[in-house]
Amino acid sequence: MRLAVPGRADRDFDVITAGRSSIDLYSTDIGAPFAEISGFAAFVGGCPTNIGVGARRLGLRTALLTAVGDDPVGEFVLRFLHREEVETRFIPVKPGFRTSAVLLGIEPPDRFPLVFYRDRPADWELAIDDVLVAPLEQTRAFLFTGTGLAREPSRSATLLAAERARAAGAIVLLDIDFRPDQWHDPRAFGVTVRAALRLCDIALGTESEIKAVVLERAADVAVADSQISGAEVGGDLDRAIAAVLERGPCALAVKRGAHGAAVHRPGEPPIHAAPFPVDVVNVLGAGDAFAAGFLYGLLAGWDWHRCARMGNACGAIVVTRHGCANFMPSEAEALDFAGAAGGL
Repeated sequence: MRLAVPGRADRDFDVITAGRSSIDLYSTDIGAPFAEISGFAAFVGGCPTNIGVGARRLGLRTALLTAVGDDPVGEFVLRFLHREEVETRFIPVKPGFRTSAVLLGIEPPDRFPLVFYRDRPADWELAIDDVLVAPLEQTRAFLFTGTGLAREPSRSATLLAAERARAAGAIVLLDIDFRPDQWHDPRAFGVTVRAALRLCDIALGTESEIKAVVLERAADVAVADSQISGAEVGGDLDRAIAAVLERGPCALAVKRGAHGAAVHRPGEPPIHAAPFPVDVVNVLGAGDAFAAGFLYGLLAGWDWHRCARMGNACGAIVVTRHGCANFMPSEAEALDFAGAAGGL
C-alpha cells in the first residue's frame, strides 16, 4: 500500500485543506428549541476550514483552498483565518457569489438542528485556474471533502488538486462529509465519492457517511442529515467499509463519536481507539477536530491507534464547547487532556 509521509523540511506546508467555508451562527440559548432562539453567536465554519484551523492550532503549517464572496462575510472569514495564521493567499474572492452561512440550534445531548444558507456559494466556484496557482507540490498532506464535489466547477478543481498533490507524493485524505441537502440526488454523492476514492490514501467518515458511499437506490436514502439529526442511512456497514477500501485507500478511519473510532485496512483486523468520555454541549465540529488530531499524529509518524486516539481527544474537547473552528484545542491542551484521561 502507498503511504509514505514526506519530510517536514522538504515541504512548505504540512497540510492543505480544500472545500467549504462559512460563517456559522450558533444559538446562544443552549437547550432552546430552534423557534425560540433569541440570539446567535458568530463563528467560522465549514469542514475543511475547521480542520485547517484545528491542524494549525496543533502546530501544523496549514493553508486553505476555498473561495469567498466579495462581501463582509468573506472578510469575516478571512480575518479570522489571518489571526489563526492559516495561509489564505490561495483563497480567491468571487464577485457575484456569496460566502455561505450556517445556522445551528443547540439542544444537547442529541438534537442540533442545522440550516444551510448556500445561495450561489462562492466555495463551489473554486475553479481549475485557482488550483493551478496553489502550491500543492509543497504540502505533506492534502485533505478534501465530499461536499466540495457536489457541484462544478468545484468538483473538477478539487479532483485536480488531489491529482496534483498525489503526483507530488503528498498523503491524500478524503473526509466523506455527507450533506444530503447539498446534492441534487443523494445517490449522486455515492457515485462521485466512489470515483474520487481512487485518488485517496486515507478516508475518514462516520458510520452513516460510509454507508452513504454505497447508496444506489432511492429507497435506501432514509436520512435528512446523517450527522446532525441522528438519523441513520440503512445498509450493511461491513459491506460499505469493504467497498470503500476496495477503491484505493490503504486506511479508513471510522468516527464513532461517544464510541471512539476504528481504523480499517484491507485484509487486516480493525484497530479500535477508545473514546474520552465528556459531557456534550455541541457535537458539530467534533468530526473535524478528530480529523485535525488524526492528521497531527499521521504527520508525526505515529501508529494508527495513537493517531485515532489523538483524534478522539480533540473531538472530545470540542464537543464540550460552543462552536467549531473558534474552539479547536491547542497542541498543549490536547496532549494534556489526553494525558490526564489515560494517555494516547
